[in-house]
Amino acid sequence: MCGIAGIFTVHSDRVINEDILLKMGNALTHRGPDDTGQYLQKHLALVFKRLSIVDLTTGNQPMYNEDRTIVSVCNGEIFNFLELKEELMYKGHIFYTHCDVEVLVHLYEEHGDSFVKKLNGQFSFAIYDIKRKRLLLARDQAGITPLFYTMAEGTLVFASEIKSILCHPQIKKEIDLRGLDQVLSFPGLVSPTTMFKGIFSLKPGHTLTASIDEGTIRLNVKEYWDLIYPVEREADYQMDESYYVERLDEIFRQSVNYRLMADVPVGFYLSGGLDSSLIGAVIKSLSPVEKRHSFSIAFNDSAIDESVFQRLMADSTGSIHSEVVFDWPDISTRFKDMIYHAECPVKESYNTCSMALSKLVRENGLKVILTGEGSDELFAGYVGYRFDAQRAAAPDSGYNDTEKMLEDEQREILWGDRDFFYEKEHYSFRETKLALYSKTLREGFDGFDCVCDSLVDKSKLINRHIVHKRSYLDFKLRLSDHLVGDHGDRMAYANSVEARYPFLDVNLMNFAKTVPPDLKLRGFTEKYIVKKVSEKYLPERIINREKFGFVAPGSPFLLKQDIEWLSDTLSFAEIKKQGYFDPNTVERLKKIYAADGFTLNLPFDSDLLMTVISFGVFMDVFDMPYCR
Repeated sequence: MCGIAGIFTVHSDRVINEDILLKMGNALTHRGPDDTGQYLQKHLALVFKRLSIVDLTTGNQPMYNEDRTIVSVCNGEIFNFLELKEELMYKGHIFYTHCDVEVLVHLYEEHGDSFVKKLNGQFSFAIYDIKRKRLLLARDQAGITPLFYTMAEGTLVFASEIKSILCHPQIKKEIDLRGLDQVLSFPGLVSPTTMFKGIFSLKPGHTLTASIDEGTIRLNVKEYWDLIYPVEREADYQMDESYYVERLDEIFRQSVNYRLMADVPVGFYLSGGLDSSLIGAVIKSLSPVEKRHSFSIAFNDSAIDESVFQRLMADSTGSIHSEVVFDWPDISTRFKDMIYHAECPVKESYNTCSMALSKLVRENGLKVILTGEGSDELFAGYVGYRFDAQRAAAPDSGYNDTEKMLEDEQREILWGDRDFFYEKEHYSFRETKLALYSKTLREGFDGFDCVCDSLVDKSKLINRHIVHKRSYLDFKLRLSDHLVGDHGDRMAYANSVEARYPFLDVNLMNFAKTVPPDLKLRGFTEKYIVKKVSEKYLPERIINREKFGFVAPGSPFLLKQDIEWLSDTLSFAEIKKQGYFDPNTVERLKKIYAADGFTLNLPFDSDLLMTVISFGVFMDVFDMPYCR
């Protein structure tokens, strides 16, 4: 829906600089090009950039309560606002707009901070209680909507994107080495870590309160929701399969229906896979007369092109279908813009494809799109779930060598389970990282080695079914900060498009916690229950497709394209000057990756040079300081 930013300061003797606030807002114009709003008082300044979707006439923000003692700005949507509004009006609250986010100030009046548990939506918001000089920030349960913050000299600065925070003159730019190590080690960054030292991402399902107390700002971060699966021995799955299938169908239909809420046209992506196809089919079922727009990306490479299945579903749903044909050279032309919007290095190039797709949406006059992320994490959709089942069927006989023992100890530290494999062999990968890092970073590696951190709450993994264990980790380490973060939210808003995620409805996620694991992974069949629901809506040809994991070309492809900026980024002199990676190691990798016949088995192999390339572009785009 928009972008928000704010400044909350303890310094009552200083006037907040309106020019700074303006710059912070302008940095978010791509998130909200339709309108601007602001609030500027002694301790607090808020700026709002609007993408007009609901209540086009009176829905600009900030929003206020009846006596204007509470003010709010919100990025996102509250999908259950009509139910909430009815309750609030019954209790005497007065509404001045038809906008969904006006419920926030009244809910806060009625319930205090705990009202956030009542929300079904995708949101990050700031609510200021003027009488109490108290600020409440919150991020939705799945972390669809970003919110970043930092403290500097008695001032809290926050925004929907980090580039807005960087407009504040008190904010100093510095690489967070732990963030770099996370990008190398896991699918991407993990909240609260970002690539900017001292700038944090509010975790999904969390609130942050800031209050002025004895001349300082006190921060308190609190969790209000999590994807907590039942302990295995306490799980009670008494209902039969038909109950779970019918209930998922019911909740999913409501979720899709919620996400069609808008005063502008709403379209949907069609990838050719199960999840987006199901969304499109349910949309058709809910509004059979209305002609909606669907969008796909096609490729000249027949090995990965899925346009035949995309067109099949476009015909089935009767949509007005548009597709963009993406040529691989487009990766290099879009790469720098992609990094600017992602605000972090990446391990793959497919974000450039996502940007091309959202651009197609905008060119067709749409602002809102439904997309299928979240299903794989909640319903065992990745190959890792099958590998877990295969390992369980043929367990390891025991220790083979010292390295395996050390690897098991590393897993115990990370997951509380020495037998659980996630993403890679982290102990042995440590040597790879040390070879890639510069001498300076190697010497200080113990200070930012991310696999020594408590990335997740291990108590929520212990004694859980292995399907649920992987689901929880995928949700925490893959989904919110990567797939719906740098890949989803940022690539859609790069072209002023809001992406909505029916599989990440809070009611659906809560239901997923109750579904028996064998209805998610039945034998070696992934997403079994989703396929059962799909039998009501989709052609068998779509349901029974082998899962297709799209992988865009990596650094070996780019190295062969003779791209000037890429050569400069990977040059020995540039790598040495930056000081983060070992230039000799990078030179060896370049030689190996550029050799005829060399391939990476993506996504199972680590594309180390892609991280080096994207980090170099990140350094350049954000003018980051060199390592000394």
